Amino acid sequence: MNKIPPILKQSAQFIKGVGPRKIKLLNKLDIYTIEDLLYHFPRRYEDRSQFKLIRELEVGTYETIKGKVLASGLRRTRTRMTIFQLVVSDESGVVYGTWFNQPYLKDFFKNGDEVVLYGKVERYGKLQMNSPEYELLNPQDEDESTIHTGRIVPIYALTFGLGQRYLRKLIKSTLDSYLGQIDEFLPKEISRVNELISLKEALREVHFPEKFKGIDEAKRRLIFEEFFFLELALARIKQDLKENSAGIAFACRGQLLQRFKQLLPFTLTASQLKVISEIEKDMSSNKPMNRLLQGDVGSGKTVVSIWAQVICVQNGYQSALMAPTEILSEQHYRTVLKFLKPLGVKVARISSSVKKEEKKKLLSLIRNKKIDVVIGTHALIQDEVKFAKLGLAIVDEQHKFGVQQRVKLQKKGVMPDVLVMSATPIPRTLAITVFGDLDSSTIRELPPGRTPVETYWISEKKRDDLYEFLRKKIREGNQAYVVYPVIEKSKIRDLKAATRMYEHFKQSVFSDFSVGLLHGRMKDGEKSRQMELFKNRKLDLLVATTVIEVGIDIPNASVILIEHAERFGLSQLHQLRGRVGRGKAQAYCILLSNALSEDAHKRLKAMITTNDGFKIAEYDLLIRGPGEFFGSRQHGLTELKIGNILTDSEMLTAARKCAFEYLSKNPHFSGPEAQLLKEKLMEKFPNGKEGILSR
Repeated sequence: MNKIPPILKQSAQFIKGVGPRKIKLLNKLDIYTIEDLLYHFPRRYEDRSQFKLIRELEVGTYETIKGKVLASGLRRTRTRMTIFQLVVSDESGVVYGTWFNQPYLKDFFKNGDEVVLYGKVERYGKLQMNSPEYELLNPQDEDESTIHTGRIVPIYALTFGLGQRYLRKLIKSTLDSYLGQIDEFLPKEISRVNELISLKEALREVHFPEKFKGIDEAKRRLIFEEFFFLELALARIKQDLKENSAGIAFACRGQLLQRFKQLLPFTLTASQLKVISEIEKDMSSNKPMNRLLQGDVGSGKTVVSIWAQVICVQNGYQSALMAPTEILSEQHYRTVLKFLKPLGVKVARISSSVKKEEKKKLLSLIRNKKIDVVIGTHALIQDEVKFAKLGLAIVDEQHKFGVQQRVKLQKKGVMPDVLVMSATPIPRTLAITVFGDLDSSTIRELPPGRTPVETYWISEKKRDDLYEFLRKKIREGNQAYVVYPVIEKSKIRDLKAATRMYEHFKQSVFSDFSVGLLHGRMKDGEKSRQMELFKNRKLDLLVATTVIEVGIDIPNASVILIEHAERFGLSQLHQLRGRVGRGKAQAYCILLSNALSEDAHKRLKAMITTNDGFKIAEYDLLIRGPGEFFGSRQHGLTELKIGNILTDSEMLTAARKCAFEYLSKNPHFSGPEAQLLKEKLMEKFPNGKEGILSR
């Protein structure tokens, strides 16, 4: 077998018909190379293979007709718009093709040409198709086959400046010229067992199928390939970390842990104890722990993570906790400090707000093991941060980071244990795709005494009643959040912004109460000051954006009002709801929305139906799909150009099984077939400093 042909990695700019201007537009579609063009799959197909007589056309439907050009003409409107019109007839009638601002078409058609038109049929006194797809059946270039009409036609994702006809023709010419350069990467036995067609056949059929059955077979092959390579990468990470690396065997019994248990002001739930047992089993092993700890908001993941940190420290190692935002890292710092300071454990926080000299001193203390637990944002993975003896790396809200960042933190030590936490419950199908290299633990019960948050969806017309409800709750001694999707005044009509409403509340609606403002563009010091005021009950009402989405723990806050709730994702709404209900008072989440779209209705109805984060996550995945579930491009999901982990879950399971079995039988990729597979794997998931396969 040959190696991957370098020609496929050449820039698509050098293909005939592209050039410097078009390549910039193609780049917007993530098309950079010749191979990228072959893997730019259609998003749907239109059956233009059945011609209809003009007299049989139905208004309001998309139809394909074949006829002769009787006449054509160009005219200009008073608004200087150009309209080109084509009169086409067959033996049964006449239809008009109309194009706006495309005057060049007058030189394309001539009377007597035989043409095919495809478009939506409308009637404006006469039958008409506006901006239909067209194909000359007697083109000047006799070698160009009919690819735009008269067949099953692919429809591609586009960007402004690129048309369907151009992209379709470009992909067809690329297939004709370069398909022969494609090598088969999947092992023959795996293709045979799973009854997969060849890669060349799949690429040809997925772009220009002869029959719809061919599309299904092509997709099966390409979807399996995507899942297989992703799962093979995850299997290799898991193999390297679990089987080929010597980790730290921590002693999980000791005086420090015993004192920590005695200081706990509450009793741990059975679910927390089960998870702790799983973590202790991992940490006592000489294989590195790589565990995902997930649980709903308020389920008590933080105290479990502190338990692991205590084990780490009592064994003479350092621990690092990385959070996605400054606010969350500060929240963790305060919580960890509260538990560990009485034990004599040295805790520090790395923040962008720390002054240069102070930071220099802090880095020196970490480097010389004068600090036991370090908490911070992605600043922790900067090169200047060096640990003397890192034994445990904790990543909170992993979905806000990427696999590479997790690996980079892990590289700060010599095979430290890794604990990944997520308050966004992850459905199983998504978990094995994104976190397939991790073992999983789940806290499924909330601490005793927690009263479920009551959730209501109300419309704009009840705003005055809502304000009165907020006043009543504040007078009773409660605090409240009001959350907005934007910071400043939006161009979108009637979309209220946090800064504008903060002023309105402060000066008018809630002028007799203390009102604060918190958003992501504020300096870290000001954010901390606002949170401190709110925590100490110096503020009654906090107007905020989604900066409060995770990690904010104010027990006295019992009401959260979410304005324009339709503009938030479902998991995000659930996370925001988790900011209340942490104290003894009954908590309320109020969704204010005049939502019109079907998806928005589904999200809001789900919120008032259940408080179960796992059910919410399933709803969210069904509504939005896997590509948007995390709102991030750092998880390998962007590699899935054609697969869908919901609709193709059986294929995912089969590909995962094959990937893990293959690696267990051939861990070193021995043989020419395996070497080609490894080369493709490394190409998809680079093994560089930041690569997913970094050791």
